[in-house]
Amino acid sequence: MNQASHFPTWADIEQAAARINPYIHRTPVLTSQAINTLAGASLYFKCENFQKVGAFKIRGAMNAIFSMGQDEISKGVATHSSGNHAQAVALGAKTRGTKAWIVMPSTAPEVKKAAVLGYGAEVITCEPTLEARESTLKSVVADTGAQFIHPFDDWRVITGQATAAKELIEEVETLDALIAPVGGGGLLSGTALSTHYLLPEAHVYAGEPTGADDAARSFQAGRIIPSTQPQTLADGLLTSISEKTFAVIQHHVKNIFTVSDEEIVAAMRMIWERMKIIIEPSCAVPFAAVLQQKEQFAGQRIGIILTGGNVDLGKLPFK
Repeated sequence: MNQASHFPTWADIEQAAARINPYIHRTPVLTSQAINTLAGASLYFKCENFQKVGAFKIRGAMNAIFSMGQDEISKGVATHSSGNHAQAVALGAKTRGTKAWIVMPSTAPEVKKAAVLGYGAEVITCEPTLEARESTLKSVVADTGAQFIHPFDDWRVITGQATAAKELIEEVETLDALIAPVGGGGLLSGTALSTHYLLPEAHVYAGEPTGADDAARSFQAGRIIPSTQPQTLADGLLTSISEKTFAVIQHHVKNIFTVSDEEIVAAMRMIWERMKIIIEPSCAVPFAAVLQQKEQFAGQRIGIILTGGNVDLGKLPFK
């Protein structure tokens, strides 16, 4: 079976953009001459750190929640997430007037737990393993009848995430490449689809922490190699890619670059200092990859998705 035949179409992405438009911000695209000089390229940052819930995740969650019929959503929604998707589903459910149950690992940043509770969702804590997340969620869904919204292995979510790159490309118009971070792959696959439809000559790349490099290893091997005991300060990128996201990545992503935690911190600090905006570690990963691969990107116009700004200020990695 041709997997590409199941990918969201451009019409699907346009419909998602219209569906979620009343509920999200159209985030700015920022540039920095100082950073461009350091990088040796022209960088255009799509600032989803200014998005509702402080991250791009609201796009996919809102698209999934507002795609559902009233009967389907009447018993609420549920998900598992370390943070940003959790907040997005919680706010989406509140906006739609339904309940939300969020399974969060015990290691999730306190700032993200507090935000989820603030949106009126119920938080169920579990051990910080994928197995624990999935088994706990299964029990929650069985008890409540809530609809599960997967953080990334859901075409509705992927299509919603694609709207960030859609906006970036429509605003900047000519780009040689786009680069996004990859954890589960929802944003990356959505970015790849929008780029494929709008800028078919442009290349799509990903940045990934070396301590959680399952996507890079899977990409090289041509099959999914699940992550085991990932270790990185980029807490939003600890999950493994899925069947749906990997299928899109295989078709439409040029390469995946891995960066160390030291490179992530340096890139994060540079954006804080030069652009005066707050981003979280996961957000700095694609920029770190561009700095690492200066020869690859020299002189090009590069779109970078800055994914979020939900930082636990008590645990900043700067010295």
